Amino acid sequence: MLTLLIVLLYSCASTSRRSTAGPGMEALGERVSSRSYEIQATWAFPLMTQGITQVANSGLLMPGSNANRIDLMGNSNYFRVEGDSVLINLPYFGERQIGGGYGNTDVGINFEGVPLSYELKKEEKQDRFTAEIRVRDEIETLVINLFLFPSGKVDINVNSTHRSSIRYTGDLQPVKKE
Repeated sequence: MLTLLIVLLYSCASTSRRSTAGPGMEALGERVSSRSYEIQATWAFPLMTQGITQVANSGLLMPGSNANRIDLMGNSNYFRVEGDSVLINLPYFGERQIGGGYGNTDVGINFEGVPLSYELKKEEKQDRFTAEIRVRDEIETLVINLFLFPSGKVDINVNSTHRSSIRYTGDLQPVKKE
């Protein structure tokens, strides 16, 4: 009985010494450090405002979606990092605080180019990587926070100087060559 107790305690002690990072965290680190990855958003979480609630109440959202969680299945979108460049094409659901140009049909979150800044951090305690990316186009500045997990899941938080905040969830993928 004493031998069994010692073996049990020893095996518990050896697991506590293992790194919480694991092989998934190492593979994720290699991918995001190489700055060659793509995120396909699956859900959008707009900031709840009266306008979003009115749209939801009008029945304009797809089945399975509601005012605070919108299904993006079948919606072509991406958040791509390729070397020094960032390419973003995400649908936007929310309110614009400052008007855009007249006749503008491009209402999503779109950017293609070199960001103002790109900071990548490894957060061992949370078992994730975070990236803060700042981009600016002709109209607005966006601060985008990525939370990348070893499971391949990603959270994207977008804060804009001209629009309500929005959050997306999605999946990390290798960059698709077009």
